Amino acid sequence: MQFSGFQKLTLLDFPEKTACTLFTAGCNFRCPFCHNAGLVTRIDNTNYFTEEYVLDYLKKRQGILDGVCITGGEPLMHKDLPDFIKKVKALGYLVKLDTNGSYPERLAALIDSGLIDYVAMDIKNCKEKYVQTADCSEELLLNVEKSIELLKQKKIDFEFRTTVVKEYHETDDIKKIAEWIRGADKYFLQNFIDSGDLIKSNLSAHSRETLEFMRSLAQDIIPKVEIRGI
Repeated sequence: MQFSGFQKLTLLDFPEKTACTLFTAGCNFRCPFCHNAGLVTRIDNTNYFTEEYVLDYLKKRQGILDGVCITGGEPLMHKDLPDFIKKVKALGYLVKLDTNGSYPERLAALIDSGLIDYVAMDIKNCKEKYVQTADCSEELLLNVEKSIELLKQKKIDFEFRTTVVKEYHETDDIKKIAEWIRGADKYFLQNFIDSGDLIKSNLSAHSRETLEFMRSLAQDIIPKVEIRGI
């Protein structure tokens, strides 16, 4: 595999673990607020980290790092991902996968084979607004629903999360999302932060007070609801 980004140390991306983060290029969604637009709409195929480079780094960090986070883009677009993860697991690392949930069969295969240890799945919006918000097809929305139900079987530790953007999310949308994912243990509201590398410009964050109100609505349904980024 090739990776378009490599953060060699993170204390935030993998809950309670010291890890590194790998970024894959390409995505089948076009969320306007995507903070990694360079991995979606402006992919530089000449600038990347090779699999060999990454594995060599991981060999040197055995006993220092706990895990590897794989994010994107959408990592499950890459059919060679399972083979790479097998090599990472052989070195003794835990693996966290970030996904938009659009490849439920590939996600299920990774879970059933024990190749991943934690999943963070983005919930872009409530079902009624999903296609518009993520700029995706109805077929992909059906796949997202399959992935939600798969994770709610609790075969693996996971979280659902929503990046909350003032122009796309109202308080009632968060309540609808919480109802949709009812049965999950953890749900995170991520405050929108303009990374400077967005697909669409002129987007903004809700106030802290509004986010706290959204959290209270979701917490009536999901046991653990927290806000990130404030």
